[in-house]
Amino acid sequence: MRLGLLDMIGLAASLVFALPLANYAVIRLAAGETALGAGLLVVAAAMVVLPQYFLDPARIARRLLSGLLPRQLRGDPDGTASGRAGDDESGSTDAGAVDGDDATGR
Repeated sequence: MRLGLLDMIGLAASLVFALPLANYAVIRLAAGETALGAGLLVVAAAMVVLPQYFLDPARIARRLLSGLLPRQLRGDPDGTASGRAGDDESGSTDAGAVDGDDATGR
């Protein structure tokens, strides 16, 4: 996984809060409080893993927008907005009449 600048800043911010919690969890595990230590260690790991792998803001926004758009505007797998042939006006027989350039040259 390649991280950009903003991803690195986000990871650093997560680690600022997760590392002290993980340190405290290890201390609690060493003191014999296994339930508290293990629980806090899971929380510290989740603080780092969840934003990086599951809560990608770009992916969430892309899914939200594609779910809100009508089917015609979502885009097909080939990258076009609509897969129907004949959507462009170049093949239309009345394109000249609309533009004002008909057979008489007016």
